[in-house]
Amino acid sequence: MAKNAKRTHKAAHPVSPLAPKAFPKLPPLAGIRLATVAAGVRYQQRTDVLLALLTPGTQVAGVFTTSKTASAPVLWCRDKLKGGEARVLVVNSGNANAFTGRAGQEGVREIAAETAAIAGCRPQEVFMASTGVIGEPLPTEKIIHVLGRLVTEGAAGNWRAAADAIMTTDTYPKAATATAAIDGVKVTINGIAKGSGMIAPDMATMLSFVFTDAKLPAAVLQECLSASVAPSFNSITVDSDTSTSDTLLLFATGKGGKHAAITKASDKKLAGFRKALDAVLLDLALQVVRDGEGAQKLIRIDVTAAQNDAAAKRIGLSIANSPLVKTAIAGNDANWGRIVMAVGKSGEAADRDRLKIAFGPHVVAEKGMRAAKYNEAAATKAVSGREVHIAVDIGLGKGQARVWTCDLTHGYIDINGSYRS
Repeated sequence: MAKNAKRTHKAAHPVSPLAPKAFPKLPPLAGIRLATVAAGVRYQQRTDVLLALLTPGTQVAGVFTTSKTASAPVLWCRDKLKGGEARVLVVNSGNANAFTGRAGQEGVREIAAETAAIAGCRPQEVFMASTGVIGEPLPTEKIIHVLGRLVTEGAAGNWRAAADAIMTTDTYPKAATATAAIDGVKVTINGIAKGSGMIAPDMATMLSFVFTDAKLPAAVLQECLSASVAPSFNSITVDSDTSTSDTLLLFATGKGGKHAAITKASDKKLAGFRKALDAVLLDLALQVVRDGEGAQKLIRIDVTAAQNDAAAKRIGLSIANSPLVKTAIAGNDANWGRIVMAVGKSGEAADRDRLKIAFGPHVVAEKGMRAAKYNEAAATKAVSGREVHIAVDIGLGKGQARVWTCDLTHGYIDINGSYRS
């Protein structure tokens, strides 16, 4: 562990009441060494650079923001992903290196070149990610200055330090782990993530790095990852804003137990691994929502009987992204009229007389009006807990989707109103 790794992130805001009770125990993975340091990229006396050193031959897959103003590290990673191999991951927090022009791109190239020289690999095997303030020049020299130390001091099992180092407005570090069997051989998946605000699904909506000791080719990894993102990171939203920096990378070292060769993602022997990957990504995605800036409640929205799955998801996101819906839930107000509004504005087919809305087990609206057995006290109770379930039956088809969000409180304004100060 780097000497400064003990200078971990201290949340500037109270830890979310929705946070997990403890950081999970992630086991060391063969072929991965982690190191962190306080480089002073933006924060003082706080770890802000993470380096993961990966064994030769490590395969990589990734998905990135669809933003038209993507950051320099995103542009770099998209291009280098074609090679399918990775040796080093470098991540900094505090500065997004986005909208920084040619200087930002040159900084990425300089970091990659210096990292490759120290680690003994090619620059195209170095992957990078940055998160933080947009438009500020990246102090490249501060990162380059600590690279040699990070490569030397990397050690297995530094997952907590790694999760700490990539946080910005997060109030707690995020991690998840799962195991699976490939042809009877145990493999492990570990993942970390950061995210709290500027969260909306349009591929990844944060930074997340997932590692496995399974031996899988890049093409198989990519297919698995692309499918697994849909019900997890692409089904969450905090504030409807898609970041310039969203990056999700999956690395496979191949240094676990020897299992049968896998050449297709559809191989039945990979079923357990894919299920475990789904679980890790959903766990991480929900931790991001639970840490939504100012969040006090986790909200699950299930849309059924839409014309198709895509329509159901758009309706779900219309509800999840509505400030009126989110503030009503924040205020323990069972205002189902706001759900009706959000369904109607989604642009998807809906029929007033077929629509049914429920808060928890309580039906609040159906047959074109307030439910005959509507109970205000019961509905209010259903939206007053830490976790709220909203069910919307469109009544038109077989499409369904599940979307997750959080409530919108004054805490969101407090955090974002002072973000750059």
